[in-house]
Amino acid sequence: MTSDSWSMITTDSELRAASELLAAGDGPFGVDTERASGFKYSNRAYLVQVFRRGAGTFLIDPVGMTDFAPLAETLAGDEWVLHAADQDLPSLAELGLVPARLFDTELGSRLLGLERVGLGAVTAELLGIELAKAHSASDWSTRPLPEAWLEYAALDVALLPDLRDAVATRLEAAGKLEFADQEFAAVRVRPPKPKAAEPWRKLTGGNRMRSPRQLAMTRELWHARDELARSSDIAPGRLIPDASIVAAVGANPRSAGELAALKTFRGRASRSELDRWWRAILRGKTTDDLPGPKQREPGALPSHRGWAQRHPEAADRLTELRAVVTAEAERQHMPPENLIAPALVRELAWQPPADTSPEGIAIRLAELGARPWQLGLVAPILATVFVD
Repeated sequence: MTSDSWSMITTDSELRAASELLAAGDGPFGVDTERASGFKYSNRAYLVQVFRRGAGTFLIDPVGMTDFAPLAETLAGDEWVLHAADQDLPSLAELGLVPARLFDTELGSRLLGLERVGLGAVTAELLGIELAKAHSASDWSTRPLPEAWLEYAALDVALLPDLRDAVATRLEAAGKLEFADQEFAAVRVRPPKPKAAEPWRKLTGGNRMRSPRQLAMTRELWHARDELARSSDIAPGRLIPDASIVAAVGANPRSAGELAALKTFRGRASRSELDRWWRAILRGKTTDDLPGPKQREPGALPSHRGWAQRHPEAADRLTELRAVVTAEAERQHMPPENLIAPALVRELAWQPPADTSPEGIAIRLAELGARPWQLGLVAPILATVFVD
């Protein structure tokens, strides 16, 4: 299927031909993906969009395809341009598509201090083009994909090289292009976050579950939902939302009937999978494996929210460090969290290095993962906090 402005690619042979056309084009590749977050369990890409000047826009349906090697080889030839790259890179990596060079227009916009950094807002401000975002939260696993959705997906990616040039021009004028290059390189090689040892503890509202027995029921319901969500590739919250798990545990039903009668126990699978949920509750009610309070991950800092009461000296240092970071971020016209990650500031407040000179602070921040441009800006000002 081909429109006047883009080509739909659905087979391996079409992808090989598209890869050849892209290889003959010029300049960086605009790259984007569409997923089905909120609908599917997986984070896989259900559409991959690629644009290159002189080649055109290609909308690639990865469902059923087996060989992405030709596209990977072509894309290795130049820079990729993405907006909020950390959202797209994992699903692209699943297809064997990994950038050798990267330009992130969203991250670049943050470093410029733009007030709004969504693709639509940045495109309107820098290119004067209004983008409709009507389909950004759609279920992209739908087949066939509606024509209007494809038009939306094609326009987004076709503007990325022009947007890249506009952001780069402003970064260079602000003296921040080197900052951005280091940030883009860090995003490109950043490893995925390690999985939580007890992911069920992240349940929204789960902090209201206090007793070990309630925690056990919460855990068993979470795992039962996760197992069904994974096997059916449906987002867990579409089966039963977090609020339903909290409601069920709080009500402490004595039978499957009582659970079914609970009006706050909702979700598309709340009744069709009632036996599954009741068995999970029974396991929680009867198990001898009762969870205790949440334990800190090895090496993790205690929550800074409790420092004022338990660790006042660290709390005072954190307040002062945050103040100088905020002041410098305002001078640099960027958000404080882009000037230096808040987690690194907390590490410094919790355990300052023996050498609190600018050089000593820089060494410690580098060990924690700060980039060279950040060290040059923040190490001298952070060191002032430790001067007697």
